[in-house]
Amino acid sequence: MSRIKASGNVRSVIDAAPGADRHPGLDLANSRLVAPGNQVTDLLDGPEAATRWLIDRGLAPADAVLQEICAGRLRAMRSQIRALLTARVAGAAPPAEALAAVNAAMTRVPTAAELRWDPVRGLHRATPHPTDQVVDRALGTLAADIADLLTGADADRLTACDSPPCRRFLLRSGRRQFCSIRCGDRARAARAYARRPR
Repeated sequence: MSRIKASGNVRSVIDAAPGADRHPGLDLANSRLVAPGNQVTDLLDGPEAATRWLIDRGLAPADAVLQEICAGRLRAMRSQIRALLTARVAGAAPPAEALAAVNAAMTRVPTAAELRWDPVRGLHRATPHPTDQVVDRALGTLAADIADLLTGADADRLTACDSPPCRRFLLRSGRRQFCSIRCGDRARAARAYARRPR
C-alpha cells in the first residue's frame, strides 16, 4: 500500500486508500482528509502542494510550477469527482454538473503528442508543457481514469469508508469497509464503546 505525506494535524504519513495506487482519480478524490475533531488536511491546499501532488504521481513534469488558479482547478475537479463517486456508492444518478466537468476535462486535451522538428533531434513527438497545458493534461488524465473506474470492472468494488468522519473512497477487497487500519481501529473502538453498559 502506498503512503501519503500529509501536513497539518493528521499523521505525517497516511496509508493511501485501497485502489488509489491504481486509480489516480480515486487518489485525487481522497486528497482532502478529515480526521476526528474535524481536523482537515488538504493535500492540494495551495499551488506548491498541488504541484507536489501532481509531480509525485507523474502527472506533471518535475520542473512544473503551478499558480493558484491551477491549484483551484484541481480542487474543483476533485469536488466534481467526489460528487460522481458519492452518487455511484449511493446508487443515485450522477450530478449533471459533475458529468459535464469530467467530460470537458477529457475532451480539452489532445490525445496524441504533436509532431515537431528541430535540427538536433529531427522529427519527433512531443507534448507541450506550458503551465496551463500541464494542468489540462493532468485533469484530462484524472477525468479519464475516473470514467474508466466508474464504467469498468472495479466499479462494483467502489465504496466509502465506514468510519466517520472519514470521507475517503476505496475499492473494497472482501468485506473490508475501511480506507485504512487507522479508520478500522477507530470504528471498532467506537462500536465497543457503544456496547458498554451504562
